[in-house]
Amino acid sequence: MGSSPLTAERIYSSAETLNVTAPDDAFSVRKVPTGIADLDSIVDGGFPEGSLVLLLGDIGAGMQEYVYTAGSKIAIVHQHPELRRYFLGQACDDSVLPERICYATFSRSREAILQELGASFNGEFYYAFRDLALFKDFSGTYFRNSVVPSSWTQQESAFGGPSENILESLVTFLDENARGSLVVIDSLTDLVEGEAVEMRDLVTTVKGLQRASKDWGGVTYLLMTRGILEKRYEQMVIDSVDGCLTFEWRSYLNSSKRQRYMYVEKFTSVLPHLNRDKIARFPTMVTSAQGLVVVYMERIA
Repeated sequence: MGSSPLTAERIYSSAETLNVTAPDDAFSVRKVPTGIADLDSIVDGGFPEGSLVLLLGDIGAGMQEYVYTAGSKIAIVHQHPELRRYFLGQACDDSVLPERICYATFSRSREAILQELGASFNGEFYYAFRDLALFKDFSGTYFRNSVVPSSWTQQESAFGGPSENILESLVTFLDENARGSLVVIDSLTDLVEGEAVEMRDLVTTVKGLQRASKDWGGVTYLLMTRGILEKRYEQMVIDSVDGCLTFEWRSYLNSSKRQRYMYVEKFTSVLPHLNRDKIARFPTMVTSAQGLVVVYMERIA
């Protein structure tokens, strides 16, 4: 009887690992653009294909704008390949474009997400994102055991059956649609706040996603608000992903002004290759014409 990659067990001998000649492409890494040109130039063309990346941050500090910018610019380049360098920058000339945006949401509708994107950015971003995105709304299952009526979630029928598990439904959707995609899971915060899942099941699913994403290619983003989980659980989630991009607000001394910042908190396959001068905290701003952009770099000691 066969076994799946997640349950198979094998011991590798030193003879196997030391005497086998590595294929020519064993150390080559294909990159997927982040859509933030200045960040792509720093990480040499984007994040490694097949990466599971946690977007962790303060409320309103740029996580959502990052996703909208990344998806919109990739979608525009799909529609207009001749604009690739204009929107993605020179560093992404050889990077791999995801074939589509695969967007999973638990509490917000497709219409609400597109409305927010349209209100934030220009029409070109909106239409390109809309046309490339496949949305899956799990609100029926998410609100099943709450006081929220099905009419509020615009469901045609009653909420999912009592045996339906939201994580199992998510895994099924991704297995069928995530290959070669820019995947957005919006968000882990919903699952934690709504107590829709057990923490042990959530962490195990994230670990499984980390393995499956290598087979899917593309890049998978998980959104989570910082400080929602107990610190140890938050660290468990960070430990279970390939990379963690953190978004935060910072206040100026003796001033009411605040600045958004973004930095790479963890990325095993990226950080070791960066020049120390480029390990930085990036002040960011959001514009309707360009989305999320880096203003300048601030060295992290």
